[in-house]
Amino acid sequence: MRIALAQTTTGIDPAAEATRLAALVAEAAARGADMLFTPEMSGLLDRDRRRAATHITDEAHDPALAAVRAAAAEHGLWVHLGSLALKGEGEKYVNQGYLVRPDGSVAARYAKIHLFDVELGSESWRESAAYAPGVEAVLAQTPWGGLGLSVCYDLRFPALYRALAQAGAAMLSVPAAFTRPTGRAHWHVLLRARAIETGCFVIAAAQTGEHQDGRATWGHSLIVSPWGEVLLDMGEAPGLAVLDVDVAEVEAVRARLPSLAHDRPFKLVRA
Repeated sequence: MRIALAQTTTGIDPAAEATRLAALVAEAAARGADMLFTPEMSGLLDRDRRRAATHITDEAHDPALAAVRAAAAEHGLWVHLGSLALKGEGEKYVNQGYLVRPDGSVAARYAKIHLFDVELGSESWRESAAYAPGVEAVLAQTPWGGLGLSVCYDLRFPALYRALAQAGAAMLSVPAAFTRPTGRAHWHVLLRARAIETGCFVIAAAQTGEHQDGRATWGHSLIVSPWGEVLLDMGEAPGLAVLDVDVAEVEAVRARLPSLAHDRPFKLVRA
């Protein structure tokens, strides 16, 4: 399987981002990729909620999703559109990712379950103030095996990834917009840990650089092997990288270290 990984510095204009995403699909196809992975919030990254509200729409009218679906169909490429800010059923938005087939149809949707509500010294984030959490873990089927979907802060909740792996995931996608403080401290170790714990390929497309809304993101989009080896690290520059992986390695690693089959029930005792 040839994976294309997009690392972007998404801004506040969804129309411009839609054009950029379509160009990334075309580039990935030209480089022989089977599937393109894009970061969290690929269509709009804007922490100014009043300004963002003028751009956020529903799934049927989102320009980034429409552009990616059209480009996927034109170039015959699978695309995991990491996530988009969309109107939900209630008053709050959803942070939702899409797996798009080569004919442009939607194969799967995943709404981010764990929302980023943290204090990081000078940075304060309250994702739950504007977004509603998802409630369903999603395992999508691809020609190369099961793909477990997640978004960014989900990375800190290993039970989600273990459940996806035990349900049949061979690959785990972790699109993200990691902050620089948390990225510097935890990004590599968390992604490697999720790969080791599950025996899955972990594919993490990330936002990078200085954004128009004033935030700064960590970059370092990664592909990690089922043994926990970093196969690709894109550093901090935006762009597109391509890597060939052998998904059969998943079964080989799990045969050597079959921990997914070794869960045992236990009770917690407070001493």
